[in-house]
Amino acid sequence: MATVLAISAAVEGAVDEAVLRRVVAKSGGTLATVYGKQGKHHLRQRIAGYNNAARHAPWIVLVDLDREADCAPPLRQKWLPGPAPHLCFRIAVRAVESWLLADADALAAFLGVARSKVPSQPEALADPKSAMVTLARGSRRRDIREDMVPRPESGRAVGPAYASRLIEFAASHWQPAVAAGRAESLHRACRSLCRLIANSP
Repeated sequence: MATVLAISAAVEGAVDEAVLRRVVAKSGGTLATVYGKQGKHHLRQRIAGYNNAARHAPWIVLVDLDREADCAPPLRQKWLPGPAPHLCFRIAVRAVESWLLADADALAAFLGVARSKVPSQPEALADPKSAMVTLARGSRRRDIREDMVPRPESGRAVGPAYASRLIEFAASHWQPAVAAGRAESLHRACRSLCRLIANSP
């Protein structure tokens, strides 16, 4: 039986970890230790260390593009002008929610909304997180609305169990191969991961 390659990783938060875990598994690998999970600034401060570690072992770092640049290449150049040979540095356009929105059939069923309500071009959205909350607000399911939609007086952008619900969806329902057909940055990430796995010792 072939050994599954274990890849160290660094991500912004728990939702990103769940998404990346699914992508890596579907690409034929598995995640080892996952670092970061304290936001984008934390990753930015430590990217050189992750890159150094990737000189000797496989690593993947996943960040959101957000509004930091118009597209991924300038952000990649700013963060990592000289990537190590075993580092897979991937950028979700504009956020990892775009990748989840790209599996429209599964997401519509999970949230309890009409398939036609799911945005058809998730990577073109200025704020995918807001789009996800808007979808949840229209859910037929009360528990989804209560978990994912912020209470008016809370001052928050998302509901109290927003992350938990997305982690559940990513882990158990989301299909990266389907989503990659409507999210180019995910398609590129899957392709890059497959190369990393194939070329690692």
